[in-house]
Amino acid sequence: MTSDIHETVREHYAEAARQVLAGDSCCGGAGSYGSSLYSALERQELPDTAVMASLGCGNPIAVAELHDGERVLDLGSGGGIDVLLSARRVGPTGRAFGLDMTDEMLALAQKNAAQAGATNVEFLKGNIEAIPLPAESIDVVISNCVVNLAADKQSVFREIARVLRPGGRIGITDIVADDTLDAERRAQLGSLEGCIAGALSFSEFRTGLETAGLVDVSLTVTHPVAEGMFSVIVKATKPASSATASTPAGAPADSARAGAAVQAERGCCGGRS
Repeated sequence: MTSDIHETVREHYAEAARQVLAGDSCCGGAGSYGSSLYSALERQELPDTAVMASLGCGNPIAVAELHDGERVLDLGSGGGIDVLLSARRVGPTGRAFGLDMTDEMLALAQKNAAQAGATNVEFLKGNIEAIPLPAESIDVVISNCVVNLAADKQSVFREIARVLRPGGRIGITDIVADDTLDAERRAQLGSLEGCIAGALSFSEFRTGLETAGLVDVSLTVTHPVAEGMFSVIVKATKPASSATASTPAGAPADSARAGAAVQAERGCCGGRS
């Protein structure tokens, strides 16, 4: 079941990347408002293909409150729009990571980063259920309409909590369902790859983050996307006293190598997929 979900999502977004690389705008479909949620100034900062590949339901950069020197991780980074915007905001002393499982999107993101002249970015291949970065290495985790696509959402929440440094935070936009809509009704309203069928309810999203150990959880509706379905800004914080978590057994085989590289760059044990 998990592999089926991954393949469905992977092929959908691979095709979107191929369309952009061929010179076509992708990014329609339920829940996707694309580049219209970014300001004209933000769009001017980016290569056209990064803007064309925007498949999100919000603008996490507008709510993440990034600062110079921070390390940011974008889960499901796609064509790299949020990674590139983050990289500008954290400056040369910061770093922006993008994590995606789709080769075509990673290739598009690398092309966009090169065109933008971004030197403080890094794109990683992997699933957001097993982030290939070490514990407590990230200041801010962002994502744009991606959690609803995950096969194992609780693993995503645990991984977010693991890679965040104590006191770190999340700024996520996602599609969330009214608590009155059961999973069957959500599936009737839209597809998985259209960001509807896999959406959590408000209570499920909140409980998932709190179970993973995050606090100060808030979900703020920005606009409706379907009957009983909303684009939502999600914020939460990792307690400052959190202990370092170990790399999970399900993490990719190269997690240790990626982790060592990040820790070496930081100089020690950090304190943003």
